[in-house]
This record gives sequence, C-alpha cells and structure tokens, in this order.
Amino acid sequence: MYSIPFQTINWDNVPKTTHNGETGVAYWQTLQLGDLRIRIVEYTQGYLADHWCQKGHIVHCLEGAFESELQNGETFTLTKGMTYVVSDDLSSHRSISENGVKLLIVDGGFLKPH
Repeated sequence: MYSIPFQTINWDNVPKTTHNGETGVAYWQTLQLGDLRIRIVEYTQGYLADHWCQKGHIVHCLEGAFESELQNGETFTLTKGMTYVVSDDLSSHRSISENGVKLLIVDGGFLKPH
C-alpha cells in the first residue's frame, strides 16, 4: 500500500499554517506522504471548528484537552494520552477546545470504509 522509507520528522522544521475556526485558531504542521497525512495541530483557547468533518482520523492528544462533538449530540472528552479513531464518512464531528490543546493527527486513504 505504501512505500515510505525510514525517516525522522523534526517538527521544529515543519512550517505552521493558520486555520481559523468559528472561534479561535488552529495551527497545523503537515507532512504529506502520498495520501497519508501526518499533522501536529494546536487549537488555541476557545477554539470551535468552523465545520462538521466527515473525514476519518486517528487523533492522539499530546497536551491539554478537547471535546469531539458528534452532530448527533454526543460529546467525547479527550485528555493527554487519549486517542480516538474513526473512518471516513462514519460520523460528522467537530473539535472544541476550551483551554487549548496539541494533537497528533493521522489520516489518509487507509481510513476509507470498505
């Protein structure tokens, strides 16, 4: 499926891009390897995503805490050391962070439902 040679990532050398939420800001550092995307994402205090996302992700909380809200009204709180996984098109979700959070997010074609 992938032919990715061994490599290290020095995130200090990966530029940040800015993505405004409905409130707050998300800063992304992105590494793209084919359709595999690996990101360090930081949400500022008071962040609320500006959209409902259908994309699948593996999301690991590195620092802080955030809520993943599903469009059906369910909410899940993730704190440092916790992870969630969802495939593409299996939920509408968005992120909310009251006090800011730092995440490792991995997504790509391998999360498409079969």
